[in-house]
Amino acid sequence: MFRHTVVRSAMILTLANIITRLLGFFYRVFMSNAIGAEGMGLYQLISPIYMLVWAFSSAGLSTSVSKLTAEQKAKNAYGNMHRILLTAGSISVALSLVASVVVYFGAPYICTFLLKDTRTLLSMRILAICFPFMAAGSCIRGWFFGMQEAKVPAQCQVLEQCTRMLVVYILSFSMLGKGLEAACAMAVIGMAAGEIISCVYVLFRAVARKHHMVRAELSYRRIGMMIACLAIPLTLNRVTGSLLSSAENFLIPSRLELYGLPRSEAVSLYGQLCGMAMPLVMFPSSLLTALATALMPAVSEASAGGRMRTLSSAIEKSLTFTAVIGIGTAGLFMTLPDELGMVIYGQENIGVMLRLLGVICPFIYFQVTLSGILNGLGKQVFIFLANLLSSVFNILFVIIFVPMYGIEAYIFGWFLCAVVTACASCFVVSSEVKTGLYLNNILLKPLAAISLACLTLKLVVERAGISLFQVKGLIGAMVFICSMYVVLILLLGVVPGKARE
Repeated sequence: MFRHTVVRSAMILTLANIITRLLGFFYRVFMSNAIGAEGMGLYQLISPIYMLVWAFSSAGLSTSVSKLTAEQKAKNAYGNMHRILLTAGSISVALSLVASVVVYFGAPYICTFLLKDTRTLLSMRILAICFPFMAAGSCIRGWFFGMQEAKVPAQCQVLEQCTRMLVVYILSFSMLGKGLEAACAMAVIGMAAGEIISCVYVLFRAVARKHHMVRAELSYRRIGMMIACLAIPLTLNRVTGSLLSSAENFLIPSRLELYGLPRSEAVSLYGQLCGMAMPLVMFPSSLLTALATALMPAVSEASAGGRMRTLSSAIEKSLTFTAVIGIGTAGLFMTLPDELGMVIYGQENIGVMLRLLGVICPFIYFQVTLSGILNGLGKQVFIFLANLLSSVFNILFVIIFVPMYGIEAYIFGWFLCAVVTACASCFVVSSEVKTGLYLNNILLKPLAAISLACLTLKLVVERAGISLFQVKGLIGAMVFICSMYVVLILLLGVVPGKARE
């Protein structure tokens, strides 16, 4: 039952993530062509503020709702589940309202002294309006995840992305051509509209359920304490990580200026890295984000029920699958970086970044899956400390080495942090749950398979004189690599056997 629940939830979320990432991918291409690299850079400057408010008002509470709901579901305590959502949702909305007031009225100071670009003022005030909707929707989605009903959050995810794209497309007829400030505001309006529609939809689906009719066994005070015990370390983790990540993002353009780039070029390079290259590299992780989201409540429920053999088998399968995706993606981006950058964005610099970021893929992807497992095992303190140290290390790299070596120094620091964090997380998981992970399956065999697939492609392209700088040629090359990689993975027997029930 555990295995089927995880697989079903992961499949639903994977489908939603793939649809959303595909839509988001075309949306990014449209935005990059419409407002340029500098406009994407301005948009990326605002994103850390959004993530910081989400971390402060929703992230820890949403995860807590998911975990506690899963535990109460195992006991069939539906009344308690309703109270958990109501309590956490009220706290989350209250916190987000405070954040909205602070950001709206403090926008001039934030834009002038923190972002160091007053062109983001209008966008910042528009963004503040959507915080309560973002907070409420996040908690309700967490509740549905805890119920192991991934269909509703998946539908919500697709609806949000479609709304964002539709609003931006409609606004583009009137706002493009009026400067970068208006173009950036257009993108933020789309984000806010998506959050509002998403919240209304998921709230309607939650109210339609009848679980609030069941009497709760736990008091609001007891539930509040349970939420606080989980949410406080999670929120501290998210807020600290978001603050440090924001500091990284705010520092990068200014440190690139010290490297010798003019402000406009520094913002453009930042936009290329964070607004174009990173989303492309993270696109395949939609499979793993879905897996991690499904794993967290399922691991929590299985751990509470003492089903350790089943839990061990599920973790083994998840991490092996992650290794296959991560190593395959790394090979793809290291083999076709220039082609992807030119065909998708029409910019040569993107290819250089994709080649460097491709090396980090396996470690980033491992951390995505491991975070779901660690949260399910109750290792929030470890996650907090690991993310804290990683962010501090990244900031030191930005401050010290970016003015000396440019953007490559930031990517190299990120690579070191990703390696150390992934290895430490694997060690913690293995100390809690005995798993049968083998180096052959998670490293050697996938590495051999992707190397053979990429080398074969290079030989075919050279012999046939095929150009991969065209859409058809690039798609054909990617299909060739992926198909050959999958066949080799199956032939090498990388996939673990049937999960133990």
